[in-house]
Amino acid sequence: MTYKIQKAAVLGSGVMGSGIAAHLANIGIPTLLLDIVPKEVNAEEQAKGYTLESPQVRNRFAAGALQKLLKQKPAPLAAKKNLALITAGNFEDDFDKLKDVDWIIEVIVENLDIKKGLMEKIDAVRKPGTIVSSNTSGVSINAMAEGRSEDFQKHFLGTHFFNPPRYLKLLEVIPSHTTAPEVVSFMQTFGEDVLGKGVVVAKDTPNFIANRIGTYGLIITMKEMQERGYSVGEVDSVTGPLIGRPKSATFRTLDVVGLDTFAHVAKNVYDNTTGEEQAVFAENPILKKMIENGWLGAKSGQGFFVKKGKEILELNIDTFEYEPVKKLKTPSMEMAKQARGLGNKVKTLVYAQDRTGELLWNIFAPTLLYSAQLTGEIADDIIAIDNAMKWGFGWAQGPFEMWDAIGVKQSVEKMKEEGHEIPSFVQGLLDKGLESFYSEIDGELAYYNGSEYVKVPVNEKAIDLKRYKKKHGVIKSNAGASLIDLQDGVLLLEFHSQSNAIGLDIIQMLNAAIDELENNSAYKGLVIGNQGKNFCVGANLGMILMEAQDDNIFELDYVISAFQKAMRRIKYAAKPVVAAPFQMTLGGGAEVCLPAAHIQASAETYIGLVEVGVGVIPGGAGNLGLYEKFLKGMPNGVDVDLQAVVNKVFETIAMAKVSTSGEEARENNFLDFADGVSVNPDHLIYDAKQAAIALYDAGYKPPVKKKIKVVGAPGYGTLLLGAQGMFDSGYISEYDLSIAKKLAFVLAGGLVPYGTEVDEEYILGLEKKAFLELVQHPKTQQRMQHMLVKGKPLRN
Repeated sequence: MTYKIQKAAVLGSGVMGSGIAAHLANIGIPTLLLDIVPKEVNAEEQAKGYTLESPQVRNRFAAGALQKLLKQKPAPLAAKKNLALITAGNFEDDFDKLKDVDWIIEVIVENLDIKKGLMEKIDAVRKPGTIVSSNTSGVSINAMAEGRSEDFQKHFLGTHFFNPPRYLKLLEVIPSHTTAPEVVSFMQTFGEDVLGKGVVVAKDTPNFIANRIGTYGLIITMKEMQERGYSVGEVDSVTGPLIGRPKSATFRTLDVVGLDTFAHVAKNVYDNTTGEEQAVFAENPILKKMIENGWLGAKSGQGFFVKKGKEILELNIDTFEYEPVKKLKTPSMEMAKQARGLGNKVKTLVYAQDRTGELLWNIFAPTLLYSAQLTGEIADDIIAIDNAMKWGFGWAQGPFEMWDAIGVKQSVEKMKEEGHEIPSFVQGLLDKGLESFYSEIDGELAYYNGSEYVKVPVNEKAIDLKRYKKKHGVIKSNAGASLIDLQDGVLLLEFHSQSNAIGLDIIQMLNAAIDELENNSAYKGLVIGNQGKNFCVGANLGMILMEAQDDNIFELDYVISAFQKAMRRIKYAAKPVVAAPFQMTLGGGAEVCLPAAHIQASAETYIGLVEVGVGVIPGGAGNLGLYEKFLKGMPNGVDVDLQAVVNKVFETIAMAKVSTSGEEARENNFLDFADGVSVNPDHLIYDAKQAAIALYDAGYKPPVKKKIKVVGAPGYGTLLLGAQGMFDSGYISEYDLSIAKKLAFVLAGGLVPYGTEVDEEYILGLEKKAFLELVQHPKTQQRMQHMLVKGKPLRN
């Protein structure tokens, strides 16, 4: 049977249910959101004359959840307009509408009997072939399926999203004993290609994969803190980014999750296990007391941490008083900072003979052993376990990757000395003379499956550039970028400077890439993309500041000219250049994208021209590029109001507006109607490559150079009035006003008559002149210095 999901229903409109509905809406799937009918009319409804029969009352929970979506942070909706794809309803009036959907997702209270009762009702109305899933974080999938029709059981499984669904990558797919294999296969593909998730198939065991191991690790960490006298802050100071974990580390994570929620998840394992494992998950007295006090974490305003004024305090678990946050400072932490690569950092720390080393070893050792004991029980292979922890808990390395990093043989010897029992899966590896869980076969990543190394299955859409370069090499490279043959006639220019900041090295490689593209008939197109933390956070600010402080304006003039020329080469290249932005795409990063023949953006792309924050205006043709994007977005056959267009461009740049998603980037005209958005970030390079091929095969022709109409002196005056009004209202500083005047002059095209047609070079000349004048100003240099030191803008 061929499956399609064109319409969905989410049953339960709590934070998780509404978040899943929002994620479905973000990818364009119309979704029905249902919840129970209230038992009484509230005061607000009563004042409006509503009764229990009024739709506004009966749909209150689902409708209220939709309104909350507009206010939540981080935003569940990629664009506010997506809310229109979600329809609120209730279980009594709208349940029969489930016959019209292709996927029904249950997201109600974690109670087996209540869930089974709902499944019985779903079974009575769903059409055959409709996929039904539960978002449970631990209730048995098999138990929920008991007693249902054969067709229901074939199409029923668990789909465990992680909160918030828009942002967390992991989706655990949990088949029951009766789930049809083709349904599991479809949901894996759909989850990855359409939902944009990292999918792992888990077995129907307590808390599945990520919550099973993640909860265990958190409990072990709490136990270590209590038994060895560490403070809450000391633990968090070494269990976060230092070891490749999120900034929230251990106890801030618990505060965010909610201590009551965490206790519930732990209890689920306790209730469904025995012996030593069960004992680990027994109720923690400190956690119990905190929950009794109502100290549930972020949602109650205090937990392991509390904010008093501007100061954050930590809980003293002995006195239950809050006190200043402490941090561990040990020799191994300093040594780790000097080590290259996360693996070497962790290895340095975990074997250190100091308080940091002891803490980390006593957390790592049991967690690694527990992960190995569960291999085969909670998942079929170590790949699923490692990916679940990386995608669900934000670990940079999964347990088995971590084990490889610290050395399997060395760590097992130490574990044995301490009396730990080594799981047969690990001992079997060592008995075969192998010393790592991961290896390579023909240049491809391979993993140990319990008897031998086998290749890791890879979706062709998930191109790993690090591994790709290792196998295929590069055409050219320098410190800032590499040129790679992506095969099928497509080149890739990969940035890899610090923060992917643009300097002369990247500009040099960009020119080399376009030379190769245009002069070699083997190539159809060029993709500009990478797999760093961010696409590009702008130009090399440190270099610009240094040259400005040295009054080396000639050098800066050269750099700006080179940057502008490179952006023109992107625009007028004989073959298509496709930009593949993701995450932070700021300043110069946005300027690289704007002239591209096509932008294939990640769904999570935060793009903006933010140069005013460091006291300048865009200097790499960004002003012209955004103006042209706005004009391109105007309907054909309609007389363009140039002033209205330039006003919007001015506002966007002067206010340093940054999109909150790929879709919002389209609304802000950084993307146009023809540009694409990739929901799965792992597929971004592949999607951009396909876009380049499609453009070439369709007979791509570069744009013809033409003059640009500008608003001139009258428009300049209008822009100045707007800027002055913002200053008079106290919205911008006096120096912001000075920058705004320079920006207005450039966007207006100077003091020419309204409607004058000018060359691109003329606009670029105005842009460069304004940039160079601003960069010499002391207040601009103060802003740049502040950004480099503090990482945030200075309003001077």
